[in-house]
Amino acid sequence: MLTWWRRWRDARARQQRAIPDALWLDTLRRLPFLKRRPLADLLKLRQDCAVFLDRHEFHGAGGLVVTDEMAVAIAAQACLPVLHLDLAAYDGFVGIVLHPGEVTAQRQWIDEDGVCHEGSEELAGEAMPGGPVMLAWSEVAASGETAEDGYNVVIHEFVHVLDMLDGEADGVPPLPDAGARRHWLQVMQAAHARLVRQVESGEPTALDPYGVHGLEEYFPVASEAFFVAPELLLAHEPAVYALLASHFRQDPASVDADPAVLRPRAPRKPRAADRRP
Repeated sequence: MLTWWRRWRDARARQQRAIPDALWLDTLRRLPFLKRRPLADLLKLRQDCAVFLDRHEFHGAGGLVVTDEMAVAIAAQACLPVLHLDLAAYDGFVGIVLHPGEVTAQRQWIDEDGVCHEGSEELAGEAMPGGPVMLAWSEVAASGETAEDGYNVVIHEFVHVLDMLDGEADGVPPLPDAGARRHWLQVMQAAHARLVRQVESGEPTALDPYGVHGLEEYFPVASEAFFVAPELLLAHEPAVYALLASHFRQDPASVDADPAVLRPRAPRKPRAADRRP
């Protein structure tokens, strides 16, 4: 009965909350990494966005008024990781809170020596167990411009949501068995160690240096690149690309890329997105 009711509700949402043509085309123009997708994927993504918008509530903070354009842009990026999985993965929370810009939060953390520190942190996004998901619109609005660097705060935070489906964020999403978990850890831990070595030696990095903060951050950082700059990830971490392609059931690098996209970036300051001090 519940399954029937859900299917009826989702079918109604696809009709009543269908994304207008003009709004959808404008979303694709703003997010060029979506346009490369096969038509079948784009059609399904558009329908999934309608269901996502029906299941979730947007709230503006700091005087921000959430428009249809803003909501659809976020929905399109949030639905991308689960395009060939299940939107039910996001049913554990309802609210999405949008701030005009980055939010300053007070944090406590313990270093490797066990010493507790306190400090402030600029957040561009944060996913909390049970919700809500917080996003800074200034960072979301730049999604199309920053895609070449493999940066996407929406995908980053919603991959955290997927990671937390089996408990706390540990860089390992729900997997079918112990063997799959061992393989996941083997691939991700090796790639994470390479990123740590690159950052510590001051080498250029293909992925965001923030991935050094453990597998719980490497997984969303790698996923950002997988979805918005897939050739970059495939060129520098082919094993990670293959792992994510199998997990997400997608192959976004199947379209030819500009060779310039494949070059590592010069060392740079980590971006402010769900960043700890």
